[in-house]
Amino acid sequence: MAHLPTLKYQSQAVAKPYFIAAIGLFIGQIVFGLVMGIQYIYGDFLFPAIPFNVARMVHTNLLIVWLLFGFMGAAYYMVPEEAETELYSPRLALLMFWIFLIAGALTIVGYLLVPYARLAEATGNNILATMGREFLEQPLPTKVGIVIVALAMLFNISMTYLKGRKTTITTVLLLGLWGLALLFLFAFVNPHNLVRDKMYWWWVVHLWVEGVWELIMAALLAYVLIKTTGVDREVVDKWIYVIIAFALFTGILGTAHHYYFIGLPGYWHLVGNIFSSLEPIPFFLMTMFAFRMVQRRRRDHANQAAILWAVGCSVMAFLGAGVWGFLHTLSFVNYYTHGTQITASHGHLAFYGAYVLVVIALISYAMPTLRGRIANSYKAQSVEMWSFWVMSIGMGLMVLALTGAGILQVWLQRMPTSGAMPYMAAQEQAMFFYWMRLWGGVAFLVGVVMYVWSFFIGGAPAEEALGAPRRGGLMPSPAQRRLKHD
Repeated sequence: MAHLPTLKYQSQAVAKPYFIAAIGLFIGQIVFGLVMGIQYIYGDFLFPAIPFNVARMVHTNLLIVWLLFGFMGAAYYMVPEEAETELYSPRLALLMFWIFLIAGALTIVGYLLVPYARLAEATGNNILATMGREFLEQPLPTKVGIVIVALAMLFNISMTYLKGRKTTITTVLLLGLWGLALLFLFAFVNPHNLVRDKMYWWWVVHLWVEGVWELIMAALLAYVLIKTTGVDREVVDKWIYVIIAFALFTGILGTAHHYYFIGLPGYWHLVGNIFSSLEPIPFFLMTMFAFRMVQRRRRDHANQAAILWAVGCSVMAFLGAGVWGFLHTLSFVNYYTHGTQITASHGHLAFYGAYVLVVIALISYAMPTLRGRIANSYKAQSVEMWSFWVMSIGMGLMVLALTGAGILQVWLQRMPTSGAMPYMAAQEQAMFFYWMRLWGGVAFLVGVVMYVWSFFIGGAPAEEALGAPRRGGLMPSPAQRRLKHD
């Protein structure tokens, strides 16, 4: 492994293959999303080679896997620097990378080439039935492999943490990663009772994305903002404590909004209505936190693209997970909207804002240092920043289209007390929105291509303007205003 002067600890370099794999799988996820977008309009597109259910399974599974690669790469990059010591075992990290990548690739190939029922039979699903549930379709050996890789990573990261400095960022990150691994164990529980089955399923799906993943997001966002703004760590720590307290408090009890209509007692409606209504609060706090840190920054870091991704992450996460989630979280609204395209619009914007952008923000900050420079050239950063706007506009178009399709679906299919339109007939009426969603997806892919292209643009690395007046900024802080007034 070549020595990189831009890395404080050389073992951070093990993060690089994780980031490259994450970006490659991200592209695959977008391609299969476009296939589904076309199939909504032309139902027999690529049939029978890639049926809709297979395309959807690959699309959602790739999303989970590439984000996990991103989280793992982020942990391997951040923890040595935060702990001020080399990674406990770089070789173990690289070994787990190849095991995870090969297992993931074989699983996707299995989805595409083998009928799902035969795949389940060939991979031991009759021994321990775990397949057939949305997002948890992975064969048993893949699930076991995920547990092994996760435990090995947690051992590696925890040992590094224990022998070095303990910071709030690494503590919160470890809490999130351990929670992620432990909650995944419910993927192995698949009881015959359908109510219990749905409960355990939500304990994985909901408590991941609206619980422990928020801790990981907060840690990654705080790390990037500390590095790029130079704000005191004590200030960041106070924000993080408040954010994770709200995230856990509202996220755990907010699980109740998934209990409305699955056969559980009616009091869960009250619990869900109250606490899921509070779930936007931690995302709003993250938005305030990001803007406040940029406002109070003590330096103009050379990597301005990373700052844009970080601030954009906080805003889009609040819109997607907070605002769009609140739109249909109350039980009397959810009664009509559950499972419609409104749910899909919330899911797309929430995942993009909260997790896609935070992983890209970390990659944007770390990847130049993994290539021997503090920041990419101004030209490369310019293309990268444009990719953020193109991706966000494309996602915005998709979300608006799905929201429109969902409202129409509720009006035609869910609300009438008699003569309600059948599902497929309602889908035909939403064709305008599906065309709009497809073009939004194409724009998003263009943004992703621009992002990847920015890695290959040369030029002299951008440098930090030391001693120069602070550039840009959102607003002067109250302290700065008082200083100017005095």
